[in-house]
Amino acid sequence: MRERGAERLCDLLDALDDPSGFAALCDLHEAFGQPIPDADAVEAALRDIRLILADQAPTSLDRIGHERGLPASDMPRWHGARVSDLLARFQHAD
Repeated sequence: MRERGAERLCDLLDALDDPSGFAALCDLHEAFGQPIPDADAVEAALRDIRLILADQAPTSLDRIGHERGLPASDMPRWHGARVSDLLARFQHAD
């Protein structure tokens, strides 16, 4: 994920009512911070993030968009697609 995309994902996950999304992003960051990243930890964090993004209600996203000035209603779909692309690479690596 490019730096700006990661920053926007961080903003969105931080704004959600469910703190587990931001925790999953922290887990992902921690896994990548290791000299040899733990592929299972990376995959698990990406799966958690994708599920959390998919589970967001439109009303919650509208509220976040209004409060934070983010295009929140489109962000879960865009970031979910990027995360899904990354997860697909794990399936091909087996």
